[in-house]
Amino acid sequence: MILKTKSLQSSKTPQSIAGQKQEQSVAFFLRRAFKTHKQVLVINDFKFTFNDETAQIDHLIIYPYGFVLIESKSIKGHVKVNKQEEWTRSHNNKWQGMASPIKQVELQQALLRELLKEHKSEMLGKLLGVKQQGFNMRCWDHLCAISSDAVIDRKTIPAAISDKLVKSEFLVDKLNKVMNIKNRFMRVVNFSDTRPFFSEEELDSIGSFLLKQNIESQQIEPTAANSTTYTTTPAPSDPQQIQVPTAVYQTEAKKTSTTQSYLCCKHCGESTNYAPMYGKFGYYIKCNQCTKNTPMKQACPQCQSKNTKVQKRKETYTLNCQDCSSGTLLI
Repeated sequence: MILKTKSLQSSKTPQSIAGQKQEQSVAFFLRRAFKTHKQVLVINDFKFTFNDETAQIDHLIIYPYGFVLIESKSIKGHVKVNKQEEWTRSHNNKWQGMASPIKQVELQQALLRELLKEHKSEMLGKLLGVKQQGFNMRCWDHLCAISSDAVIDRKTIPAAISDKLVKSEFLVDKLNKVMNIKNRFMRVVNFSDTRPFFSEEELDSIGSFLLKQNIESQQIEPTAANSTTYTTTPAPSDPQQIQVPTAVYQTEAKKTSTTQSYLCCKHCGESTNYAPMYGKFGYYIKCNQCTKNTPMKQACPQCQSKNTKVQKRKETYTLNCQDCSSGTLLI
């Protein structure tokens, strides 16, 4: 599921234009692979601050077992990495050094872990109802996705670096191997897989928390003051058609209306005397009047679409429509 698309900026130099094109290309492959995947959450262009430090992550993957950070790099020509993990690349038939994108994403990962650790009680439940769970035992991986037309000298690159370096078109294949997501049945019967995993509710909470931490980059044309931006220019259907002009205008921002819900018991009509609950089939309310249950998931009150999802943030429940992008306060 794509929680946030790439935020396009004004680009004037050839380097910045190429960089945006590469990020859009990676975002395209992620969207194609995971836009309907409920266990994989994707946040593109995530910028946040913590402890007076700022980090910008090109692409962040959140899945049941942990996190994958992806650094996009537009590199044309040859790429080499020596035994000391120092990077060089050819440009106009000349070799020059470059900063290691692997080291860059490692710094971003460290700050993200600290941010999540500080707020773990807001997102994670307790183990056996006693000990607060954390993020340290989760899977933490990072990759560098480079341009498809780059030439990688795999023979001389250290194995640990080569394993994290992937071309854009092979990124999804690499992610599937890294995440190795199993269904509930396979998790039960596969005793060798001891990875702790997030529940569906915890995944939703982590995604919602991180979106609220995001710092929107400066846009060419600001949106209305009362709107919150989660999505921007739609990705093209083909990465070869991606073109980043020198001036890009932001599309309509995602609506975040909090219209009061008409949530009530479907059996007796009670609209106030009930308790929110979570079960096998998701969130629901248990009526204290007739003791029967009613699902919180319902048709969108704005467009009547049934493509909706309930998200919980502390004691607040919101119905989010995947079609019209409206949000409706349930409780």
